[in-house]
Amino acid sequence: MPDVVWPAISAGDGAASLGILSQLESTQWLSPDRLLELQLSQLEVLLRHAYASVPHYRQVWGGLYDPSAPLTQERFSRLPKLTRRELQENFETLKSGSIPPAHGSVAEARSSGSTGSPVRVLKTQVTQLMWNAITLRDHVWHRRDLSGRLAAIRHGVPTGEFAGWGTATHGLVATGPSAVLGVKEDIDAQLHWLQGQQPAYLLTYPSNLRELLKRSRELGVLLPTLREARTFGEVLPEEVRELCRTAWSVPVTDVYSAEEIGYIALQCPQQEHYHAQSEGVFVEILDEHGRACAPGEIGRVVVTALHNFATPLVRYELGDFGVGGVPCTCGRGLPVIRRIMGRTRNILQSAAGKRYWPSLGSHGFPEIAPILQHQFVQKSLDLLEARLVTRAPLTAEQEGNLRRHILSGLPAGFRLNFVYCDRIARSAGGKYEDFVSEVSLPAQG
Repeated sequence: MPDVVWPAISAGDGAASLGILSQLESTQWLSPDRLLELQLSQLEVLLRHAYASVPHYRQVWGGLYDPSAPLTQERFSRLPKLTRRELQENFETLKSGSIPPAHGSVAEARSSGSTGSPVRVLKTQVTQLMWNAITLRDHVWHRRDLSGRLAAIRHGVPTGEFAGWGTATHGLVATGPSAVLGVKEDIDAQLHWLQGQQPAYLLTYPSNLRELLKRSRELGVLLPTLREARTFGEVLPEEVRELCRTAWSVPVTDVYSAEEIGYIALQCPQQEHYHAQSEGVFVEILDEHGRACAPGEIGRVVVTALHNFATPLVRYELGDFGVGGVPCTCGRGLPVIRRIMGRTRNILQSAAGKRYWPSLGSHGFPEIAPILQHQFVQKSLDLLEARLVTRAPLTAEQEGNLRRHILSGLPAGFRLNFVYCDRIARSAGGKYEDFVSEVSLPAQG
């Protein structure tokens, strides 16, 4: 296929997916240097196309980009980052005026808008093929028995029962059936539905999985046929992995993706960290000065989708924070993302100007008070609001103990208000965040 130099794509969706998967089976073992070399070869084609056919890049790159010069990582890093706000405001000028015909049909995709800032992009058959191939890689890595029943509890897709697992496996392998339930159903109703489905695999959001696990432990409900819980769409707290092991005796496998980009990283089949999907996306983790972070340092995640020639997203700043890692002992050359840490709005900021990833001791709540659901909202630099759904009204002693427990995880000087709710709703996109800051953070370079 023209304009795709790596990985090569053959004709026909099924054949193409298998062809890409075959290459992925080999490229995962390449050295980091060889992977970077191949990424730069694909980036070179993408950047020339973007500069020639996308008005936004033609304007903002100016003298920073020379399409006749060989692309290096250093030259690439000079290009300005694309923010989410810019994508929202410049959708029309970020569209290519000359999408390669060989990339197939074009469709518009929209993010869920869980942060209140939905975005739109155009995608092609090529981007769908890469999604399908990396989905297959995820199944292979985690040795799933595709003949099993898949149950999904999520937002934004048709509900009901279906003959297969979806587009990635359709026409390639005879999978077991699948069933989908909307995530806004009550947790007890979800648990009852799962008991009826008796799935081998469950796919849902981390926050929803946590509530299912807590409730199933309270009721003594087991899912004896379940082999794996799969999560996506939100940050996965470590406590959910441990809770799943103790409550259901199965592991949790997470993926890191974004609607506008596609897959960013898959969980390693041998570790609980992630491998960037270098064949489909170029991932940077950058410090506040725009420099690459060393392993173990927290930085902003910046990504470039290698095969979207319809709405090229070059050095796109997702708004997420992450921590890179050292090369994995599994032997794969794919870069390690040790931890995904959420978005700017998930950072706690103190009056002294320091920033923290909030750790408010929620794993200890059941021993203190009958809390069913919680959410923390930072209202100002010294005020935190705890929104609580409780099984019964808290006593003065319980509230006092809970206050001391939460404040012990906060910088000195914070005040805490309790707000009692009947229910804490998910966002319009079906997602849920334990901690949200309404305090604006200063911009970083």
